[in-house]
Amino acid sequence: MSEHTEALAGLAARIEAAKGFLDIDGKRVRAAELEAQTSDPGLWDDPARGQEITSRLARLRAEVDRYDGLRARVEDAQAIDELLADAEDADLAAELAGAVRSIADDVERLELAALLSGPYDDHDAIATLQAGAGGTESMDWADMLLRMYGRWAERDGFALEVDDVHHGEEAGIKSATFTLRGTNAYGLLSAERGVHRLVRISPFDAQKRRQTSFAALDVIPALEGEEAEEVEVDEGDLRIDVYRSSGPGGQGVNTTDSAVRITHLPSGIVVSCQNERSQLQNREQAMRMLRSRLITAAEEQAAESASAARRSQVRTVDRSERIRTYNYPENRISDHRIGFKAYNLDQVLNGDLGALIAALQQADTADRLAQVGDAAS
Repeated sequence: MSEHTEALAGLAARIEAAKGFLDIDGKRVRAAELEAQTSDPGLWDDPARGQEITSRLARLRAEVDRYDGLRARVEDAQAIDELLADAEDADLAAELAGAVRSIADDVERLELAALLSGPYDDHDAIATLQAGAGGTESMDWADMLLRMYGRWAERDGFALEVDDVHHGEEAGIKSATFTLRGTNAYGLLSAERGVHRLVRISPFDAQKRRQTSFAALDVIPALEGEEAEEVEVDEGDLRIDVYRSSGPGGQGVNTTDSAVRITHLPSGIVVSCQNERSQLQNREQAMRMLRSRLITAAEEQAAESASAARRSQVRTVDRSERIRTYNYPENRISDHRIGFKAYNLDQVLNGDLGALIAALQQADTADRLAQVGDAAS
């Protein structure tokens, strides 16, 4: 048995494990159903529906084709490995070694896709930052986190759009809602959901005492089209307030009442938007956020009622749980869920979240594989 024989067997096993996480068989069925819909002569009578169906079909096909292509490449490499068992061929051996390296790289990408294979992981994300108790200290900390996610978005090719922000009287922000757009935005940002704790020497204290501040991040998937229409919203259940958009310190940045706040009376959910150009645009965005929150809340309640097992400790952290500590005096960041520590806090706050995200993904992968092992035993 050559070194490549064992390596290819391991890669084949990893591909097969990813198949279940990615629900390849289910995606084949859904792709066939959507393909049948594309032959409907009336599909494009509603251009938005036609675009949504063809886009979903293209994504499903791409995922299935990537899995099938990778499995076929392993089978081709195994065939070459069998030929080399009977006769030496330097050129063929070099070709096999290159193929194994290339397949291994693509298997890692497949496993990342499998990790981000939840029902909404490929969606954009809507996030809300809320300063904790502590006045200006916590409001400044919430503002620092907003800048951190903004810089991370720039570094990693996401678009971050601030939908609504309420500034503190002296500094920082009381709260902010933003949308993160890009591939797997929700899948990645959802791992940040929870309470973030900052320890530092206060810049607002003349005596330079150590201060602990808190801010909470909540993240939900941004739902559009048919998904967003799954929940019916009765206009009679809404209280809609309009107000003037404002900047830091309460300074008006808009001379018209274009900002919109919508309260869903039965649930108590409140959403607001002030960053669009008109009251109508702000209202439409606020309604999209409200529908997303209502659907997410209903699914969470259903999961709790059914006592459904959590998908993983990392990915479904309770929003009230302290997930991370940022220690300024030691330049240390600690993620309490996975025991991760690093001494590059300055870089993290500047948007360099790569090592932290990788550690979270590795921990989640190990947790999910352990669950599969437990189920099989």
